[in-house]
Amino acid sequence: MSRWQLSRQLPPPACEAFATLEKVFALEGEPIARDPLSEVIRVTVGGERYYVKRYHAAGKGLRRMLGRPRVKGEWQNLRFFQGLGIPVALVVAWGLERYVGLFGRGAMITLEVPNTLDLATMARNDDPRLADRAWVEGISRQVAQATRTLHAHRFAHNDLKWRNLLVNDRSELFLIDCPTGGFWWGPFLRRRIVKDLACLDKLAKQRLSRTQRLRFFLHYQGRDHLVPEDKPFIDRILRYFEGRE
Repeated sequence: MSRWQLSRQLPPPACEAFATLEKVFALEGEPIARDPLSEVIRVTVGGERYYVKRYHAAGKGLRRMLGRPRVKGEWQNLRFFQGLGIPVALVVAWGLERYVGLFGRGAMITLEVPNTLDLATMARNDDPRLADRAWVEGISRQVAQATRTLHAHRFAHNDLKWRNLLVNDRSELFLIDCPTGGFWWGPFLRRRIVKDLACLDKLAKQRLSRTQRLRFFLHYQGRDHLVPEDKPFIDRILRYFEGRE
């Protein structure tokens, strides 16, 4: 059984190119990334560039047999973010095939966000914008707002790293790549929130000053100064990766 959907915003040339899952898996393009579960290529159709992510397995471990396939998690989460007003790469086509009820293959296609770099690449290349305090402040506010919005809806990203944060040439932030994020409650949510913030701070502590990191935390909390309960919260964030690396 195959379920494949196209966005109503997709222009006719792309509708033709991405009409079926069979056509999508037959596409050839520029290789971007590959892992044991999936591959990403970039294609140009009708003057627009698209990222095609094709999955050959549902996930790792028990996810191969049970639970939501990673590709479904990707498109559902990005569309959820978009509904919250969080900027993302626009999902224009998505779907999967099942055989006797089990995952066979699936794909998701996003429209390219022009003129972007992910923050991890910027850090690796010593991008001069990271030395611009005003620029960092603007991006910090956007990351904090997006993160706070997700957490306010009891959603944890689960891979909120700099490599999954795109910034364009107009200093606008976009979130990408969230196949394992989901909704949590109670202590499980609190632990996932700590993980999200620790993932963000993992590279921030190497590239940003303590003052910049503190400002991000205050933006996230939505206030101008620390309160007593912030200290144990910050301690949990700072200690999260102890013994894990």
